[in-house]
Amino acid sequence: MSLTNRQPAADETLPGGLQPPTPRHRIHPAWWVAVVTFLTIIGAAGFRSAPGVLMTPLHDEFGWPMGVIGGAVSVNLVLFGLAAPFSAALMERLGIQRVIAVALVLVSVGSLLPIWMTQSWQLVLCWGIVVGLGTGAMSMGLVATVTGRWFVERRGLVTGILTAAGATGQLVFLPVLAWLAAHHGWRSAAVTTAAAAMAVVPVVLWKLHDHPSVLGLTAFGARTGTPVARPPRPTGHPARLALDTLRHAARTRVFWLLAGSFAVCGASTNGLVGTHFIPAAHDHGMPTTTAASLLALVGIFDVVGTIFSGWLTDRVDPRVLLAAYYTLRGGSLFLLPSLFSDTMHVNMLAFVLFYGLDWVATVPPTIALCRSAYGDRAPIVFGWVFASHQLGAAAAALGAGLVRDHLGTYTLAWYVAGALCLAAAGMCVAITAARLSDASPRRSRSGALDDSAAQ
Repeated sequence: MSLTNRQPAADETLPGGLQPPTPRHRIHPAWWVAVVTFLTIIGAAGFRSAPGVLMTPLHDEFGWPMGVIGGAVSVNLVLFGLAAPFSAALMERLGIQRVIAVALVLVSVGSLLPIWMTQSWQLVLCWGIVVGLGTGAMSMGLVATVTGRWFVERRGLVTGILTAAGATGQLVFLPVLAWLAAHHGWRSAAVTTAAAAMAVVPVVLWKLHDHPSVLGLTAFGARTGTPVARPPRPTGHPARLALDTLRHAARTRVFWLLAGSFAVCGASTNGLVGTHFIPAAHDHGMPTTTAASLLALVGIFDVVGTIFSGWLTDRVDPRVLLAAYYTLRGGSLFLLPSLFSDTMHVNMLAFVLFYGLDWVATVPPTIALCRSAYGDRAPIVFGWVFASHQLGAAAAALGAGLVRDHLGTYTLAWYVAGALCLAAAGMCVAITAARLSDASPRRSRSGALDDSAAQ
């Protein structure tokens, strides 16, 4: 399969009197949009790498408890998730380009301002609220929107690649931020994350086109005869569109099973391991730079695992994939407390390899299930499912910090997360084919879900 759309002959008339677009691009622009989206997520990933590296320096300088710093991360994770469905609705009304450019500016400003802070509430304001809203617009809802608009073929693969962009950003930024924090202070790391986010803005304004129809084309792999014009934009306020979508999706069992399992995904990745792995390793005498390098290795293997998961999602039942991912993840978390030591050893490297392959491999099959169940409103529904992911992450970020403050160790947090992963595997098994076929509500011409829809 080439990277170009197969176009009919110029003198061919399509059904309904439609005229095919004239092929003008050797490489379909969908791939350039995917590249820019990849770079955008990497630019935002600078901050996603920062909390794990900066928690200990902030604790040492200001004397704030880990629970307080973890609370700021928790607010960020909550808004990171809750902003996703509203940003997806905004993209429907205002376009991807405008929303993402503003979001990158917010991330940059929120990352830079803490270098002058003196109180913990300022950390909550900058890390939690400002950056949380900015990164929320560039969460997995962006991936669902881009792949839904620009790709028909290779959709699962591209979803995996774009999902892996966050891990690639982690790979790029974690060692750099850890080195800067260790040798030049945590403020230099904060400035670096701010600069990275701002640097992507010109690229977004240049190449992140809103829809194939802007260029007079159809999506990559679209069937012959597909109209070039984009469907009518949904009417009404974006916030109402997002809330109406939630109201109707919440009537279906599929939504709650997906949201519950994805909440466990967030708790066991961003919330727990992403935020507390480095402090936990430091508790066992491992240098922060070494622990950060291990977490960066997670990012390396995550790239491979997520892309492979996207490839599998095009070929294997997504429910089977999710059940396998959560079961294996739970087993690895039960083993983790016995693997910590003051040096890097083979068993810990094996955990890092496996956990990296499984880190966000859950995203492509989860998006595929949302698309199967909810059709053209899938990006917004997935935005709400992703919100549950971040609520789970926030609970884990805060809860693990409190466990560490009260018990002096993270061991209980690892065991609880492992048990939750096994429960999530059961939720995925409970999603049956019949329920999926019944879950997609009818839609009005405006694009909003029809009030008569029911499970």
